[in-house]
Amino acid sequence: MHSPRVANQEPVVALAMPVSVLRFEPGVDLQARNFAEGQADIAIRGGTFANTGITVGGLPLYDPQTAHYTTEVPLPPGALSAPRVAVGSDLAGEGIWNAAAGGVAYDWAPIRAGGEVALSGGEWNTWRAEGIYGSRLNESWSAEVSAGHSSSDGPFADADHDLMRTAVRLQRATGQGFSNFVAAYQDKFFGWPNLYTPFNSPETEDIQTLLLAATHRQVIDARVGTYWQVGAYHRRNDDNYAYNRYAPVGPVPPFKHTTRVSAVGGSGRVAMGEDTTITVRSWVLYDELESTSLRFGEFYDRTHFSGSIALAHAFEPDAGETLRLNLGLGYDDTDRGAVAVNPQAGLAWERPGAPWSRLALAYSAASQAPSYTAVAGNPNGGLFRGNPRLDRATSRTLDLRGDFEIAGWTGSAALFRRWDDELVDWTFRQGVFARSAQAVDLTTDGVELLATRSWVAADLVLGYTWLHKDADYGTQVVDGSFYALNFPRHRITAAVVWRLSDQFTLRLDNEVRWQQPNPLRTAGGDEAWLSVLGVYWQVPTVENLQLSLQVDNVWDSDFQEIPAVPAAPRMVTLGARWRW
Repeated sequence: MHSPRVANQEPVVALAMPVSVLRFEPGVDLQARNFAEGQADIAIRGGTFANTGITVGGLPLYDPQTAHYTTEVPLPPGALSAPRVAVGSDLAGEGIWNAAAGGVAYDWAPIRAGGEVALSGGEWNTWRAEGIYGSRLNESWSAEVSAGHSSSDGPFADADHDLMRTAVRLQRATGQGFSNFVAAYQDKFFGWPNLYTPFNSPETEDIQTLLLAATHRQVIDARVGTYWQVGAYHRRNDDNYAYNRYAPVGPVPPFKHTTRVSAVGGSGRVAMGEDTTITVRSWVLYDELESTSLRFGEFYDRTHFSGSIALAHAFEPDAGETLRLNLGLGYDDTDRGAVAVNPQAGLAWERPGAPWSRLALAYSAASQAPSYTAVAGNPNGGLFRGNPRLDRATSRTLDLRGDFEIAGWTGSAALFRRWDDELVDWTFRQGVFARSAQAVDLTTDGVELLATRSWVAADLVLGYTWLHKDADYGTQVVDGSFYALNFPRHRITAAVVWRLSDQFTLRLDNEVRWQQPNPLRTAGGDEAWLSVLGVYWQVPTVENLQLSLQVDNVWDSDFQEIPAVPAAPRMVTLGARWRW
């Protein structure tokens, strides 16, 4: 997996995961607890961790306990394509489900015959080793195996980690057919003070994730984009959270959760003549929860039904110009809550070769069901207080976007407004020893800018986001918001790749942010400059050997990405990667 919008393609601290390259992605605000591979929330366009989704090979992955575990995808980055950030009407187009603000889509990467191993080590007894190997079995079938491990004592007490992942993938490619079969397992232990609560406790998580998945995509006519695609997966996530790692644990752990999700579905597109296509999508998902603490709900299993149909028509008003009209309707339902019907409409004007090559206006709606942590937690006690009255949240987005190519620069600009109704937030009240699930109505306005340019010796990717929110919690008393009101008013990203010579490359990722003030943030202020530096040497005397020096948090910022969660200090590692 290589993302063209970030400079450093591998993490500094821990085992590489699909979420790793999202840290400096211009369209994603990744909010990490200690390091992204431990636990990180994906926030898109000012959304929260709970209203963002992920698809892999068209499979809508999710965790029904809490969307904090949406990013628990036990696959090596090398098995996946570069991530695509989807917002507005693109959510339905990418098949991203149960998400209101945005999502991230990955495709399966073709299996490469050959292998790659990487080793690195650094401060605080930090070590990482990972490898992937692919082989052609015959003209159609290929196989891939991968494994990885990382561990660290951490920069201070109770900040250690131990991560492990193994995965096996079979792939069949014949003509215009593409199949993938995957079995993957991940085991993660990590500790961090104030991991989820602001009470200075040495918290830990111990998470095991199993993913079994199968997909097939058959292209009918690549010229007009017709295809059909089917898939199924089973995901099991075991989570054992400890508020105080040193507290004695009895026969029943206080926060032990197991979730299972099984899903089957697919999508397809058929051409109705040269200029019109119809796309359909349908999924059935079943989830269930076993928990020692979430025992106050009305149900502990659900069946979800999701589907959509979309019509796309293109016509040419003038030579060299194309107008594209898109109309769609989505449907989301469960056997445990409300139904949502989600309309989609958009119009795009395309002028290849013009400075502004595409202008598009779109309206879209989306919805999501609440997590078990939100609806089945004790509403009157405990660390995480639920709210059994919560039901399906809905979102509507109006989006104006333009793509440009001007004076050697390429990029895009977007204006949007999103209305979220009954969005689930986790809030804090002074004098209450807990965080509580509350519904909030939000109006979010935003501007997004992206610009890229390449020279002979350098590449530059610039991103800018401006956000403004109006929140209405109704009659609820809220003194602080951990998620809905934890957002940057201004955020600038800059990815620099500088090819110093044939052998040396410098990669620098930057994020500068002016954060909305939050009473829960205890250190680091509301302004931050975060950077990761990598210097890579392609060794001339050993074919395909690369040595690296990486520095995380170059400026040693103590900015709290999630309020009250301490930041990780600067870290330096040395590494080696051999590819054959």
